[in-house]
Amino acid sequence: MKFFKSLLLLAFIADWCCVMAQTSVLSPGNLETATIGEQNLSFTTTHAYGSITVYGPSIIRVRLDKKPLARDFSYAVITGAEKTKTIITQSNESILLTTDSIKVVVNKKPFFIAFYTPDGQLINRDEPGLSTSWIGEEVTSYKTMMPDERFIGLGEKTGPLDRQGKGYTNWNSDVYGYAVEQDPLYSTIPFYIGIHHHLNYGIFLDNTYQSDFNFGASNNRFSSFGARGGEMNYYFIYHKRLADIITSYTFLTGRMKMPPLWSLGYQQNRYSYYPEAEVMRIAQTLREKQIPCDGITLDIHYMDNYQLFTWDKNRFSNPLGMTGKLNALGFKLTVIVDPGIKIQPGAAAYESGVKDSVYIKYPDNTFYTGQVWPGWCNFTDFTSEKGRAWWRKQVKFFSDNGVSGIWNDMNEIATWGQKMPSNVLFNYDGAETSHLQAHNVYGMQMARSSYEGARDNFKERPFVLSRSGYAGLQRYAAVWTGDNRAEENHMLLGVRLINSLGISGVPFAGMDIGGFTGGASATLFTRWVQIGAFIPYFRNHSALNTKSSEPWAYGEDALANCRNYINLRYKLLPYLYSTFYESTQNGLPVMRSLAINYTFNPKIYDTAYQNQYMFGNAFMIAPFESTKEFGKIYFPEGNWYNLYTDEKYEGKQELIQPLSITRLPVFVKESSIIPMQSLVQTTSESPTDTLVLHIYNGDIYNEFVYYEDDGKSFDYEKNDFNKRSIIFNPLTHQVILGEVSGSFKSKFHHVKLVMHAFEGIRYIKVDGKPVNGTSGQYNMITSFKNIDPQGNTSDEKEATEVYEVNLSLSNQKRTIDFESN
Repeated sequence: MKFFKSLLLLAFIADWCCVMAQTSVLSPGNLETATIGEQNLSFTTTHAYGSITVYGPSIIRVRLDKKPLARDFSYAVITGAEKTKTIITQSNESILLTTDSIKVVVNKKPFFIAFYTPDGQLINRDEPGLSTSWIGEEVTSYKTMMPDERFIGLGEKTGPLDRQGKGYTNWNSDVYGYAVEQDPLYSTIPFYIGIHHHLNYGIFLDNTYQSDFNFGASNNRFSSFGARGGEMNYYFIYHKRLADIITSYTFLTGRMKMPPLWSLGYQQNRYSYYPEAEVMRIAQTLREKQIPCDGITLDIHYMDNYQLFTWDKNRFSNPLGMTGKLNALGFKLTVIVDPGIKIQPGAAAYESGVKDSVYIKYPDNTFYTGQVWPGWCNFTDFTSEKGRAWWRKQVKFFSDNGVSGIWNDMNEIATWGQKMPSNVLFNYDGAETSHLQAHNVYGMQMARSSYEGARDNFKERPFVLSRSGYAGLQRYAAVWTGDNRAEENHMLLGVRLINSLGISGVPFAGMDIGGFTGGASATLFTRWVQIGAFIPYFRNHSALNTKSSEPWAYGEDALANCRNYINLRYKLLPYLYSTFYESTQNGLPVMRSLAINYTFNPKIYDTAYQNQYMFGNAFMIAPFESTKEFGKIYFPEGNWYNLYTDEKYEGKQELIQPLSITRLPVFVKESSIIPMQSLVQTTSESPTDTLVLHIYNGDIYNEFVYYEDDGKSFDYEKNDFNKRSIIFNPLTHQVILGEVSGSFKSKFHHVKLVMHAFEGIRYIKVDGKPVNGTSGQYNMITSFKNIDPQGNTSDEKEATEVYEVNLSLSNQKRTIDFESN
């Protein structure tokens, strides 16, 4: 008996030691061995294994684990280390890695890492005494929080622009009607930017387990980031300009491809439009009421009992015929696609998935089943190439029916109960893992599969939209901010969410205009549409059992207001398309927080001004609630012009402005170059052959890259585009249209130069020859007094005074000289 008691005691002690090992904090200890390579350092510490790699002059990768480092694999990072001149030296106290842009100091006893500028300014360091540590399988890096340090980014996160004092969790979640401070939401992008002492840096934690970020929440000592499993694996990026940090981050994680032009137009959605007669009624009403629109979206009611890869034949008897009629009217059709495959013996897709064994499984090799709209479902393993290949083949179903866009929903994965078991297994591209590691990347891999399948099967560029994702999602899809509410604060939250996504490498994003749940007032809907005209993905969407939310559903005044701004959006398409092209080249977003251009100006982080943003590099938008009669606006450095009146405002000042529901506050930055076109009702309609080029007076040299292609094929990847730089040089009093590169023939044969705020232009010369120009007036939008003669429009000026010059447009360089007072 004593023997058995002793065994029990030993077992208890072993269990207790195991528990203590799991709950105690394990630090790396001291650096013990180091192997120096050409631009990398491999090392061991008392309790850890690690490496530091120079990925480029401004990018340093850090890996650390309790065990030897495992395979190097990432769904996010698509580039390897660039060959970089690196000097690595060591002393008894430390090891120093130096590039021409950054210095990394690795302290030996105890182990910790610090990052410095070339001239020795501290950018970021591990908090001494804390460094990186483990509690069980959870790993966290603690960073010294600098005085007055700000933190921005982290993707789809609620809260203020400056995240100092906040904490966040990354676990992709289905959050219907979420609150304005709720966390987490649908997507995971574990990348943020820290700002202090006129320095800025980026940190990307590439770990797909649930991750947690603390920017001084509940402590005044450190910021931290960590994950519930896996290794500590992060990239540190330093540049002098914040914009360059985004460019380096998207160098790592990839950039979007050129979207189809139609996807930049207005999209009319609802949960749900059915049957076919209702879809056609919506399409025809949009045309009859002259509301420009390019897309209509079908939600789950197009399917037969919500079963994927089917049509409800009672509601849609001839889908291909319907898409043909929509195309003839200039509409592209997008349909919703959920990941769950209904367990339906005899159904082609279900049986094919079983036969090919493409579904995620339990450890006993049975398929996981979860309940969603169709009932009990299996779920394709998108972390398996076999699963992705199967899905790519299924996408042919949509191309066969004339569908142009695929909307990936419920891909967090969302299931009834919202508690998928942790022991569900995923292939994870050959390194089988549990739901804990695969969850956050699942939605991105579904979007990837949809994009690749559409690219294989569609005859034109596809549009793919996703609710969920992970870092690198921008390579495959646009995102929207999920099931928001028809409330004023949700409208402004959506602005911040899209801005944060843009900082985090996702340029193509939007929100449900008008709010998904509830019902917007006429004024709220109007203001939301006005803002929507200046966001990348312009989608009107509302929920089942809510009132109709088409522009005409809110009365004639709202309709006229909404039409005004949708019209403006379509006239701005040359500017917008060129800005999207810029995003494909450098990763900068279309919709830009003021933090990108005015990083070290504390005013732009003030909660009074945090919602202001740039739309491209020319427009500054100041969104306000529809209920506000006055708004406080901050003008950053430089000069700014009112879009509607050309009234000039000097920068670095705060002004209180009266607000009108007929006018969204929009301002144009000095020296801006804005190409526009004539109004069309759909991008399938050709504008007139004159490109209208707006030039705003200013003291700043500016260059705009104008870009054009066919808007639908992949021929642009074969040099079939039309690209030229357009320069405004105030010192030489010139506008220069650079020589065209690319083989695409522009749809514009003439250019009208419209010069704003140039007083007393005395002459214009084109390529040295005098030409005649004319003074005139220009309306950016239609005056409301032309719509409602009884409306209160006394504060509206109908037109701005401009100077116009008409020129022929060729592929050759053209120089316009001017002289003004």
